Amino acid sequence: MQQINNHKNKIAIILSWMVVLLWLILIFYFSSQPAVKSDGLSRKVTEVIIEKVGRLVQLDSETSTTTDLVSKFNHIVRKFAHFGVYFVLGILVMNGFRTSGIRGSRAFIFSLILCVLYAASDEVHQIFVSGRGAQVTDVLIDSFGSFVGIGIYKLIEKIKERIKFRS
Repeated sequence: MQQINNHKNKIAIILSWMVVLLWLILIFYFSSQPAVKSDGLSRKVTEVIIEKVGRLVQLDSETSTTTDLVSKFNHIVRKFAHFGVYFVLGILVMNGFRTSGIRGSRAFIFSLILCVLYAASDEVHQIFVSGRGAQVTDVLIDSFGSFVGIGIYKLIEKIKERIKFRS
């Protein structure tokens, strides 16, 4: 029975880190897109968001066209995308360390270090992509997204422990 549990644990560790690796590859893929392609994608996302918000609340269409609104909000959407992608990365990395048996503040610190280092390396990578460049603010946004994701993972973990303790 112990051997079966060890085997299941090894599979869980491998799978959790495979998901992290796939997410890192996805981030690298998006960072590899030339500026024109990346901006085009984010503008399409911004258009969809504006369209959906426009269905919920009345947008002042007399003073702003959809194109104007996309131009105004595209930068914000791009920064939220940075935050969101690294928020997920923080959760995935924290899960990888926890599944590997690293717990407590060590898991938190290791997760944050890995995410911050990847965010910094991602910005360096963008120096070599057509029309892109490195921005310290993006590293800060990415790092904050990771920090929040790791923190929420830790918070959910504590809530689960309290529920388990009460049972």
